[in-house]
Amino acid sequence: MRSLLIGLVLLLAACTGKPSFKDPSLGGPKLNLEEYFDGRVVGYGQFQDIFGTARRRFEVDIRGEWDGQKLRLTEDFVYADKTTERRIWTLTKTGADTWTGTADGVYGTASGIEEADRFNWKYKIDLPVPDGTLTVNFDDWMWMLDDRRVLNRAYMKKAGVDIGEVVIFFEKKH
Repeated sequence: MRSLLIGLVLLLAACTGKPSFKDPSLGGPKLNLEEYFDGRVVGYGQFQDIFGTARRRFEVDIRGEWDGQKLRLTEDFVYADKTTERRIWTLTKTGADTWTGTADGVYGTASGIEEADRFNWKYKIDLPVPDGTLTVNFDDWMWMLDDRRVLNRAYMKKAGVDIGEVVIFFEKKH
């Protein structure tokens, strides 16, 4: 019986809708990563497991530097339990609306596409968790709400199975 229940939960999780570039734009301003993240951005977020239970909250202070081709993002996380983490991304603009990126813990190269008011970023990463690290795949979506605010929703998978999502509200500091 337990195996049947687990199988049904996994089947339902696999059927949940995810954003797509086939979805219509919501009409926000065009998202240009190099403009939005150049300077200081603060984010407030949380991780929720596949059942919707909030498991971890955090704030992130991001310092971005755009040099005309590369965007360096220094992310300083502070979690609700007072643990901290620093991740430094180097993103390279590879076309009018395409990006690649690297950071410690990321397997290979992340890839991303900008279109209208949104950005989709995909990568595999070792995430620090309270008892070690967890290797997960991210399908990360951002929507430009206005000139100061971006909403980020990232879907996480482990071994091809949805395990949860991260929701972040970013605010550009002037």
